[in-house]
Amino acid sequence: MADIRTIDQLQDALDKEMSWRLKEVVAFSVASKANDPERRYFIRAGVALLYAHWEGFVKNSSELYLSFVDGRGLNYNQLKSCFSVFGLKSKLQMLAASRQSQTNVEAFDFILQELGSKARLQLGSAINTESNLTSKVFSNIATSLDINLSTYSSRFNLIDESLVHRRNKIAHGEYIDIGGKEFGELLDDILQIMREYKTDLENAASTEAYKR
Repeated sequence: MADIRTIDQLQDALDKEMSWRLKEVVAFSVASKANDPERRYFIRAGVALLYAHWEGFVKNSSELYLSFVDGRGLNYNQLKSCFSVFGLKSKLQMLAASRQSQTNVEAFDFILQELGSKARLQLGSAINTESNLTSKVFSNIATSLDINLSTYSSRFNLIDESLVHRRNKIAHGEYIDIGGKEFGELLDDILQIMREYKTDLENAASTEAYKR
């Protein structure tokens, strides 16, 4: 992943991340509305594809935002705690797991000493969708980036039942009954959530919401 050092770079990267996904799912939406028996195949494939873009966009856009925050060159103590955790997680995990006093003291001293140094966020493994981006997993990712969940909570059932549950049934070779109109509505709703998440990340970057 390229370094993201400016808001313009972040916005450009997020725009590209959204645009190619939008073109692909819209193509399936058009095919699903065709008046022929084969449209049900496009609808099934479209649900699976829509889920793939939902998971892919949330993961990649979150990583782009983290790359931007990492590129700010701030110290750990200048960042909100949720971002500092991405750089100090290994030591925090050591504190949580170890029963050895000396190990715990060393880990805690390391954290104290590092707070005034430049943050180095561990981007490679930072965002985990668990290959099953339910509302719970999405909430965990958004919270880790200090993104407010209040505007998303009313659509958690949509994510879990209308998208993720159907995708899982398709992935396991099970039959699902969904018409072209219902698929079109699902597509519009999920794309809207993706757009809102993109906007939230852009706003967080422009307002420096990552700072303590």
